[in-house]
Amino acid sequence: MSLGVFGAALWLAVGGVFAAAPRAAAATGGCPGELVRTLPLPGAEVRVYKSRTQVCAVNVALSPGERRHLSVSVQPRGGVPVGDAGQFTRYAGPVIVGAINRCVYVRGSVAAGSVESGWILC
Repeated sequence: MSLGVFGAALWLAVGGVFAAAPRAAAATGGCPGELVRTLPLPGAEVRVYKSRTQVCAVNVALSPGERRHLSVSVQPRGGVPVGDAGQFTRYAGPVIVGAINRCVYVRGSVAAGSVESGWILC
């Protein structure tokens, strides 16, 4: 009898751990690393994350639900821009580039405006 209760408790605990993982990933838009910069847009924001070897950016709608044009791109210095654009309800991206000891240029746009970071994280 106690083994069944223990098994049920273990099942709920493990399920809770795995259920929490997608919410954490959704909060970052799937970007690895630490949030290092936020670029404001009308109704959205571009979030820039940096890990030891990569820079990641995602353009997040502040009020998800309606489909709107969102775009985000990251260009490492000396490289070509990598981006994502389209009609999204929540976010564009994530866009990830290798950036060990390299500056990056981040761009983002929403239907009502655009933002550029300039060369950052040098």
